[in-house]
Amino acid sequence: MGIEEADGLLLIGTDPRVEAAVWNARVRKAWLWNDLNVGVIGAPADLTYDYTHIGAGPDALAALGRGEGDFARVLDAAERPMIVIGEAALCRDDGAALLDAAHALAAKVGALTEDWAGFGVLHAAAGRVGALDVGFLPGEGGLDTAGMLAAAEAGTLKTLVLLGADEAIEGFRKPDGLTVVYVGHHGDAGAAIADVILPCAAYTEMAATYVNTEGRVQETRRAVQPKGEAREGWAIFRALSDSLGKTLPYNTAGDLRAALRESVPSFAGLNYAPGAEHSAALREAVPAMPATLNGPAFAANVTDFYLSNPIARASRTMAECSQLQTRLETPIAAE
Repeated sequence: MGIEEADGLLLIGTDPRVEAAVWNARVRKAWLWNDLNVGVIGAPADLTYDYTHIGAGPDALAALGRGEGDFARVLDAAERPMIVIGEAALCRDDGAALLDAAHALAAKVGALTEDWAGFGVLHAAAGRVGALDVGFLPGEGGLDTAGMLAAAEAGTLKTLVLLGADEAIEGFRKPDGLTVVYVGHHGDAGAAIADVILPCAAYTEMAATYVNTEGRVQETRRAVQPKGEAREGWAIFRALSDSLGKTLPYNTAGDLRAALRESVPSFAGLNYAPGAEHSAALREAVPAMPATLNGPAFAANVTDFYLSNPIARASRTMAECSQLQTRLETPIAAE
């Protein structure tokens, strides 16, 4: 997302200050230097820059689609408008309708042209964009996360493998007869219910490939050795595949990266943002789905910024920051 070049930005169901702090700093830079006009549909928040609060729920998006309100005129007048919808908004019951309405608005105001790709989703998980690039989605007859957890609770799924899926299992109640295999680090919620724990290296302890929210492919090197018997994630699954007689065709991280570049061409270029190259695909209509734009107001996606992942939750410093933030936000009665 080339936010520095945008002159109008609409945020839908997202608080980028806590969901994507670095990108939010870039929005602030564009607001300071380029007089970027920002509109927000969602819960009011301190984003560190001025914005027009259009509304709290989907009805405000529908009104913009009809051309109503001052910010509709801002988007119409913008040469490079940008519309960004939060991932959490798409996970609601009316998520399909929200995506359709936001995409239609982007097409209407000129956010999707041959030389400008001004529409996107702000993902809340670090590996989401890369996973979508490689097609990491349920196959035919497969289950998504909610489906797997529901099947496990119903007793129709006998083994559940959690690959760093601590946030996804919030509220999950493990039934008798279910075997849970946890692959991760820092002993978070997933490890607490696991029957088998396969310790995985943390991101600082492995050579890894990442894709940021703009689609830039980035590679890292190991900073420190993994603790104890921990192994890099790819090595764990390579060993498991050998034990199961389905040996995966790579022996090193380099082999895996080479296979990735061959099967997914976008991984061949490092630190390169595709940008408008994907505008043709973005201009395609959203698949029709039976959905209506009638959900409740958008709620905050991150409830505690300082405890949003297993590493932070294992940190004494982050716990102190969380406690301090809670005390600052707690109203104090007047004497």
